[in-house]
Amino acid sequence: MAKLYFRYGAMNSGKSTALLQAAYNYEERGQHVLLAKPEIDTKGADRISSRLGVDRDVDFLIRPDDDVRALFAVHRRRVQDRAEDALIPESAATGARPDVACLLIDEAQFLTPAQVDDLLRIAVTDGIPVLAYGIRTDFQTRAFPGSARLLELAHTLEELKTICRCGRKALFNARLVGGRFVFDGDQVAIDELSADRVTYESMCARCYLEESAGRLR
Repeated sequence: MAKLYFRYGAMNSGKSTALLQAAYNYEERGQHVLLAKPEIDTKGADRISSRLGVDRDVDFLIRPDDDVRALFAVHRRRVQDRAEDALIPESAATGARPDVACLLIDEAQFLTPAQVDDLLRIAVTDGIPVLAYGIRTDFQTRAFPGSARLLELAHTLEELKTICRCGRKALFNARLVGGRFVFDGDQVAIDELSADRVTYESMCARCYLEESAGRLR
């Protein structure tokens, strides 16, 4: 049975790099993948970018009110039709109907809980593995709704690790506005897009508590 995977970590833990590497691994073996991310992630527009300088276009963006399973079905059919319409159809060479081998989702924390439910249906009912990558908690240490639902539903959970400035494992994502730490505000503020330049720093629990004067929300 295909599974739903949630690969999570603090910011700068290499999630997008890992996603792009997974896509490359599938395609190197002649398999088809689909890449998607929530539209709310305006950084990079319709591209997935890694800090190593590797990027590529997504196949589709997911809006907050989208039915992800229906949207996936449209693009799955496009992959199947394109393979069948090739000069030498894949089915003629392999004897099997071409299909999507995997759906990869970047910034999965921005999905709604209902959209995460759709990811589980894609894996279990439609038989397509889903690899979702995202961060677990916001700058106030609260779980994003999409991440919370993924932690509840995913068959497999995998933590991607990074380190704090002190060398300990980073757990939290602290927000800076104009270079100063802030602990109040909206849950979503995409980095480097505001006039005050919103950025984030991955921190261990000790360093986070030191900067927040003990606050956890």
